[in-house]
Amino acid sequence: MLRVNEVVKRELSGIVSRELSFEGALVSINHVDVASDLKNAHVFVSVLGSETGESVMKKLEEHRPALQTELAKRVTMKFTPHLLFHLDESIARGSRVVEILQQIDSDDEKNA
Repeated sequence: MLRVNEVVKRELSGIVSRELSFEGALVSINHVDVASDLKNAHVFVSVLGSETGESVMKKLEEHRPALQTELAKRVTMKFTPHLLFHLDESIARGSRVVEILQQIDSDDEKNA
C-alpha cells in the first residue's frame, strides 16, 4: 500500500500544480492514504501563504471530479479512489512549536 500511496501522491501533486492555480498560496500534498479496497483516498493538503485553507479546500472539492478523472488517466488501478481532502495543520503546528522553543531560549538568555 505504501507504493500505491506514493504513486497517487506524486501524480495528484503534479495534476494539482498543473491544473489549478491558487492566488498567493503554496499548496502541497503532504500525504495520501489510500484505503485497502482502493475505493477512497484521504489526501492531506497543506497551505502556505495568504489564501485561507478553507478557500483552498473548497476549490479542491469543486474540482474533485476532474482531479479523479485525470488521476484515472495517469495511474492504472483496479478502482480510481474517491478523493477526500483534509487540511493538514502539521506544518503550522511544527513552526509554532519552533517559535515557542526559540522564545523560551531567548527568555533564558535574558534571565541569565
